[in-house]
Amino acid sequence: MAEKRDYYEVLGVSKDATEDQLKKAYRKLAKENHPDLHPGDKECEARFKEINEAYEVLSDADKRAKYDRFGHAAFDPSQGYGGQGGFGGFGDFGGFGDFGGFGDIFGDIFGFGGGGGKNPNAPRKGENLRANVNIKFEEAAFGVKKEVFVTRVEQCPDCKGTGCAEGTTAEVCPDCKGSGQVKTTQRTPFGMMQQNTRCSKCKGRGKIIHSPCGTCHGVGSIRRQHKVSISIPAGIDDG
Repeated sequence: MAEKRDYYEVLGVSKDATEDQLKKAYRKLAKENHPDLHPGDKECEARFKEINEAYEVLSDADKRAKYDRFGHAAFDPSQGYGGQGGFGGFGDFGGFGDFGGFGDIFGDIFGFGGGGGKNPNAPRKGENLRANVNIKFEEAAFGVKKEVFVTRVEQCPDCKGTGCAEGTTAEVCPDCKGSGQVKTTQRTPFGMMQQNTRCSKCKGRGKIIHSPCGTCHGVGSIRRQHKVSISIPAGIDDG
């Protein structure tokens, strides 16, 4: 069995490539090597599988971290690193819906509209909080403690994140059954394509709020400002 190529080499990017650089490289290679554009070309089909496999790992922060540390062994169950059991292959090229998270990118490449294999109701990692602080030269040289104000998104205290007014509940969306997505089929130059798209009835939330919370207006979260004490170490640089 041939040894696998380095995933960064497959996509033609450096090991410190950004998410945007990865996506740009993937789009270009996927479009050039898609089997529907090269019928019967087994070599092209193999390249396409390799490109998809590389992007599936490098576009996922957790998988990328494992790959950077252990290489291909990170996804080999026999190596004891908690492998993912393979990538399931990409044997069926009849529809981009089979590629899960790749639906959005293929929509951009081939022009059949955005999709989204991600569940909009799934928990999302919070953003880092950032504050700009001006300090004097001697404070930078010897260190100092400062108090800064930061704004962060928090669960609404009145509705406890439901987005509903007190004494009411949200209705599960009848169209998407609470998933926030519906499966659509479109005819394209490459055949019939299936993809998941945002439910238009509930706007991707999976639920319909008839009586929204008066505090968060149905969002389920609010923005709050907090005063935080930070220690600036001696010898700190700008930035």
